[in-house]
Amino acid sequence: MKPLLLIVAYLVAVTLPLLLSAWVGGPPRQLHQELASGLGILAFSMILVEFILSGRFKAISNDVGMDVTMRFHQIMARTLLVFALLHPFLYQGTPTGGERPWDPTRQLTLTTDFSDLATGIAAYLLLAGLIVMAIGRTQLGYRYETWRLLHGLGALLIAVLLLHHTVYAGRYGSQPVMTWVWLVMTGVAVGSLLMVYLVVPWLQKARPWRVTSVVRLTPKQWEVTVTPDGHDGLDYQAGQFVWLNVGHSTFSMKENPFSMSSAPAGGPEVSFMIKELGDFTRTIGQIKPDTVAYLDGPYGNLTVDGREESGVALIAGGVGLAPLLGILRQMRLTGDSRKVKVIYGNRIINQIAYHEELGDEDVVYVLSEPPEDWHGETGFIDGALMDREFSENEFRDWVFVMCGPAIMMDVVEDHLSTRGTPPQRILAERFSYD
Repeated sequence: MKPLLLIVAYLVAVTLPLLLSAWVGGPPRQLHQELASGLGILAFSMILVEFILSGRFKAISNDVGMDVTMRFHQIMARTLLVFALLHPFLYQGTPTGGERPWDPTRQLTLTTDFSDLATGIAAYLLLAGLIVMAIGRTQLGYRYETWRLLHGLGALLIAVLLLHHTVYAGRYGSQPVMTWVWLVMTGVAVGSLLMVYLVVPWLQKARPWRVTSVVRLTPKQWEVTVTPDGHDGLDYQAGQFVWLNVGHSTFSMKENPFSMSSAPAGGPEVSFMIKELGDFTRTIGQIKPDTVAYLDGPYGNLTVDGREESGVALIAGGVGLAPLLGILRQMRLTGDSRKVKVIYGNRIINQIAYHEELGDEDVVYVLSEPPEDWHGETGFIDGALMDREFSENEFRDWVFVMCGPAIMMDVVEDHLSTRGTPPQRILAERFSYD
């Protein structure tokens, strides 16, 4: 029901300006001109709501789930881009002659005032560039911190440009009621950005953490543990994640999202399982004990707390073990009576982390490039392996929690659906989103 509520709330928010514009009304125009205005209104309102979807708001990420939220954010970004690209071209065929386009009756949406058109043109180009950069961020090779800064500033600039364009060049946006609607919506969007980049960092200054240990788990995987410095710590559920900032100001862009591999029942210390991938993670081994750190969170709903299923299946690929390890630790520490089975996939044997802690009972290790003396599962985590490890009743009655590479998760999700696992019993969290 929660994803459905998100969709309903989203539709109300993005269609409100469109409905109000229809209520404000105006002299009749040709259908394609009204369609052009409608698409432009929808695109602008969708852009403003995207600020909320991409912001760090627990009411959304914790209730609906980060995976659902980010997928929805991506789909809507692509949709609004199509609306925006079509918007100016649908004005073709506007009748010529008379006092067009400076008609004081505002029968036409276009204007010859270049300053009013220029802001729309600039936003038009920036929007396309912003979405393309987001989709191709990995291929373009941008540092995460650089991309995040450019993405935030680019979205802010687009919102301001479109506000000017809509109010001064738009047929409906120039109406006093609509001008106030756009001002309020833009203010909320910009406010959400300021909340993330200014208010939250300011509040974090009063809740510092200190690094207590940095331990190498495998050749390219580390465990970083932090402890609260002068406060009670973090109230979180096993499986959630935080934005971790180590050794920088709270206002620094150098923070990254990491799932917690520790369990709330284990005490106030919080641990992270981090793989060397990006610019920050390659320097994990250089972090010194007692380095100041800041945590923003918790976020996400990849948790089994309060669920009533008889069993829990934890399916991890590589460093995707992190949040699932936190769940497993919490279940063991609290004496959880539910059955549990772990499927843990890696490429080679020396990538297996926490082997001693995990043990071999109810844990299935999978290697795609196994050594000759390997006696566990080989290949990839796929439908065939799932069928070998889970019964028909388990597919139907257990909750399946997944974290790992997108390909693995897509394959497993599809197979679970074919085996009759209800959608509400499939919990997933991806490493990244295109």
